[in-house]
Amino acid sequence: MNYVHTSIMPNELLTHLVPQSSDPIMVDATCGEGGHTHLFLSTYPNLKVIGVDRDREIQEKARVRMEEFAPRFKPVNMWFDVFFKEAEDSSFDLILFDLGISMFHFNESQRGFSLRKGEPLDMRLDSEDAISAFDVVNRYDEKKLANVIYAYGEERYSRRIARAIVQHRKTKTIATTDDLANIIYKSVPPAYRYQKIHPATRTFQAIRIEVNHELDRIEPALTEALRTLKVGGRLAVITFHSLEDRPVKWLFKNLAQEDRPMLNVLTKKPLVPGEEEIARNPASRSSKLRVVEKIREEERHGA
Repeated sequence: MNYVHTSIMPNELLTHLVPQSSDPIMVDATCGEGGHTHLFLSTYPNLKVIGVDRDREIQEKARVRMEEFAPRFKPVNMWFDVFFKEAEDSSFDLILFDLGISMFHFNESQRGFSLRKGEPLDMRLDSEDAISAFDVVNRYDEKKLANVIYAYGEERYSRRIARAIVQHRKTKTIATTDDLANIIYKSVPPAYRYQKIHPATRTFQAIRIEVNHELDRIEPALTEALRTLKVGGRLAVITFHSLEDRPVKWLFKNLAQEDRPMLNVLTKKPLVPGEEEIARNPASRSSKLRVVEKIREEERHGA
């Protein structure tokens, strides 16, 4: 199955991310399969887009999809926090972060992102990274594993789950998503097994975040991205759970409330998808969109 990622809140993004210059440059910091990039390139014939993604496999999909826009699309294989750290000041007109994991990773990547696929435990967005989900599950001690599951999955039964994982691996290596999901399922109380989501969902999220250092990248990336944004430029962030949304909200609020604010928050409350979009794309249900406009350059002290 060739699964194409459905872009989140396309109309809301087109409303809020409008190029102001005649030769604008946009950074799609989480390009994935290029859904949002395609939307903006189709809408604005003078726009150039830099598509940043660390996953080479999914980036190749985006490159093929964007062939009709080849002169205006530049793929960059890099983590977004590293990209913005290396970029020059005031370079870009528009910046977009969509912090959700692409449906490609769940449905096609065969890297263990989905708990229902019976795939090897990997979960790396960058196959060159040293630590995989296999390492987290089979090598972390019980306390460290419980802390990861609690902190990144907000899982109330983190200690029970970690204990069950450690007990199981004493006799057999945990190698596949099926193995892990079954261990978690059996470790939690019976009443917890029949919720709206599978009882392993939060643990899988936590392990994925740990493997890819997802939360550690957000604030540094946004801080550097704002430095590279032109005055009058706009930056949008789509988040999918409170752990992602919290640092975004905090940073935007702080930079908009200074004595000489750097940002104007254009979404006083985050935008959320409407009922029609949720019906068409259930994966959008938990998404939130925040948009800011840069109104002055950051003051540099001791430069």
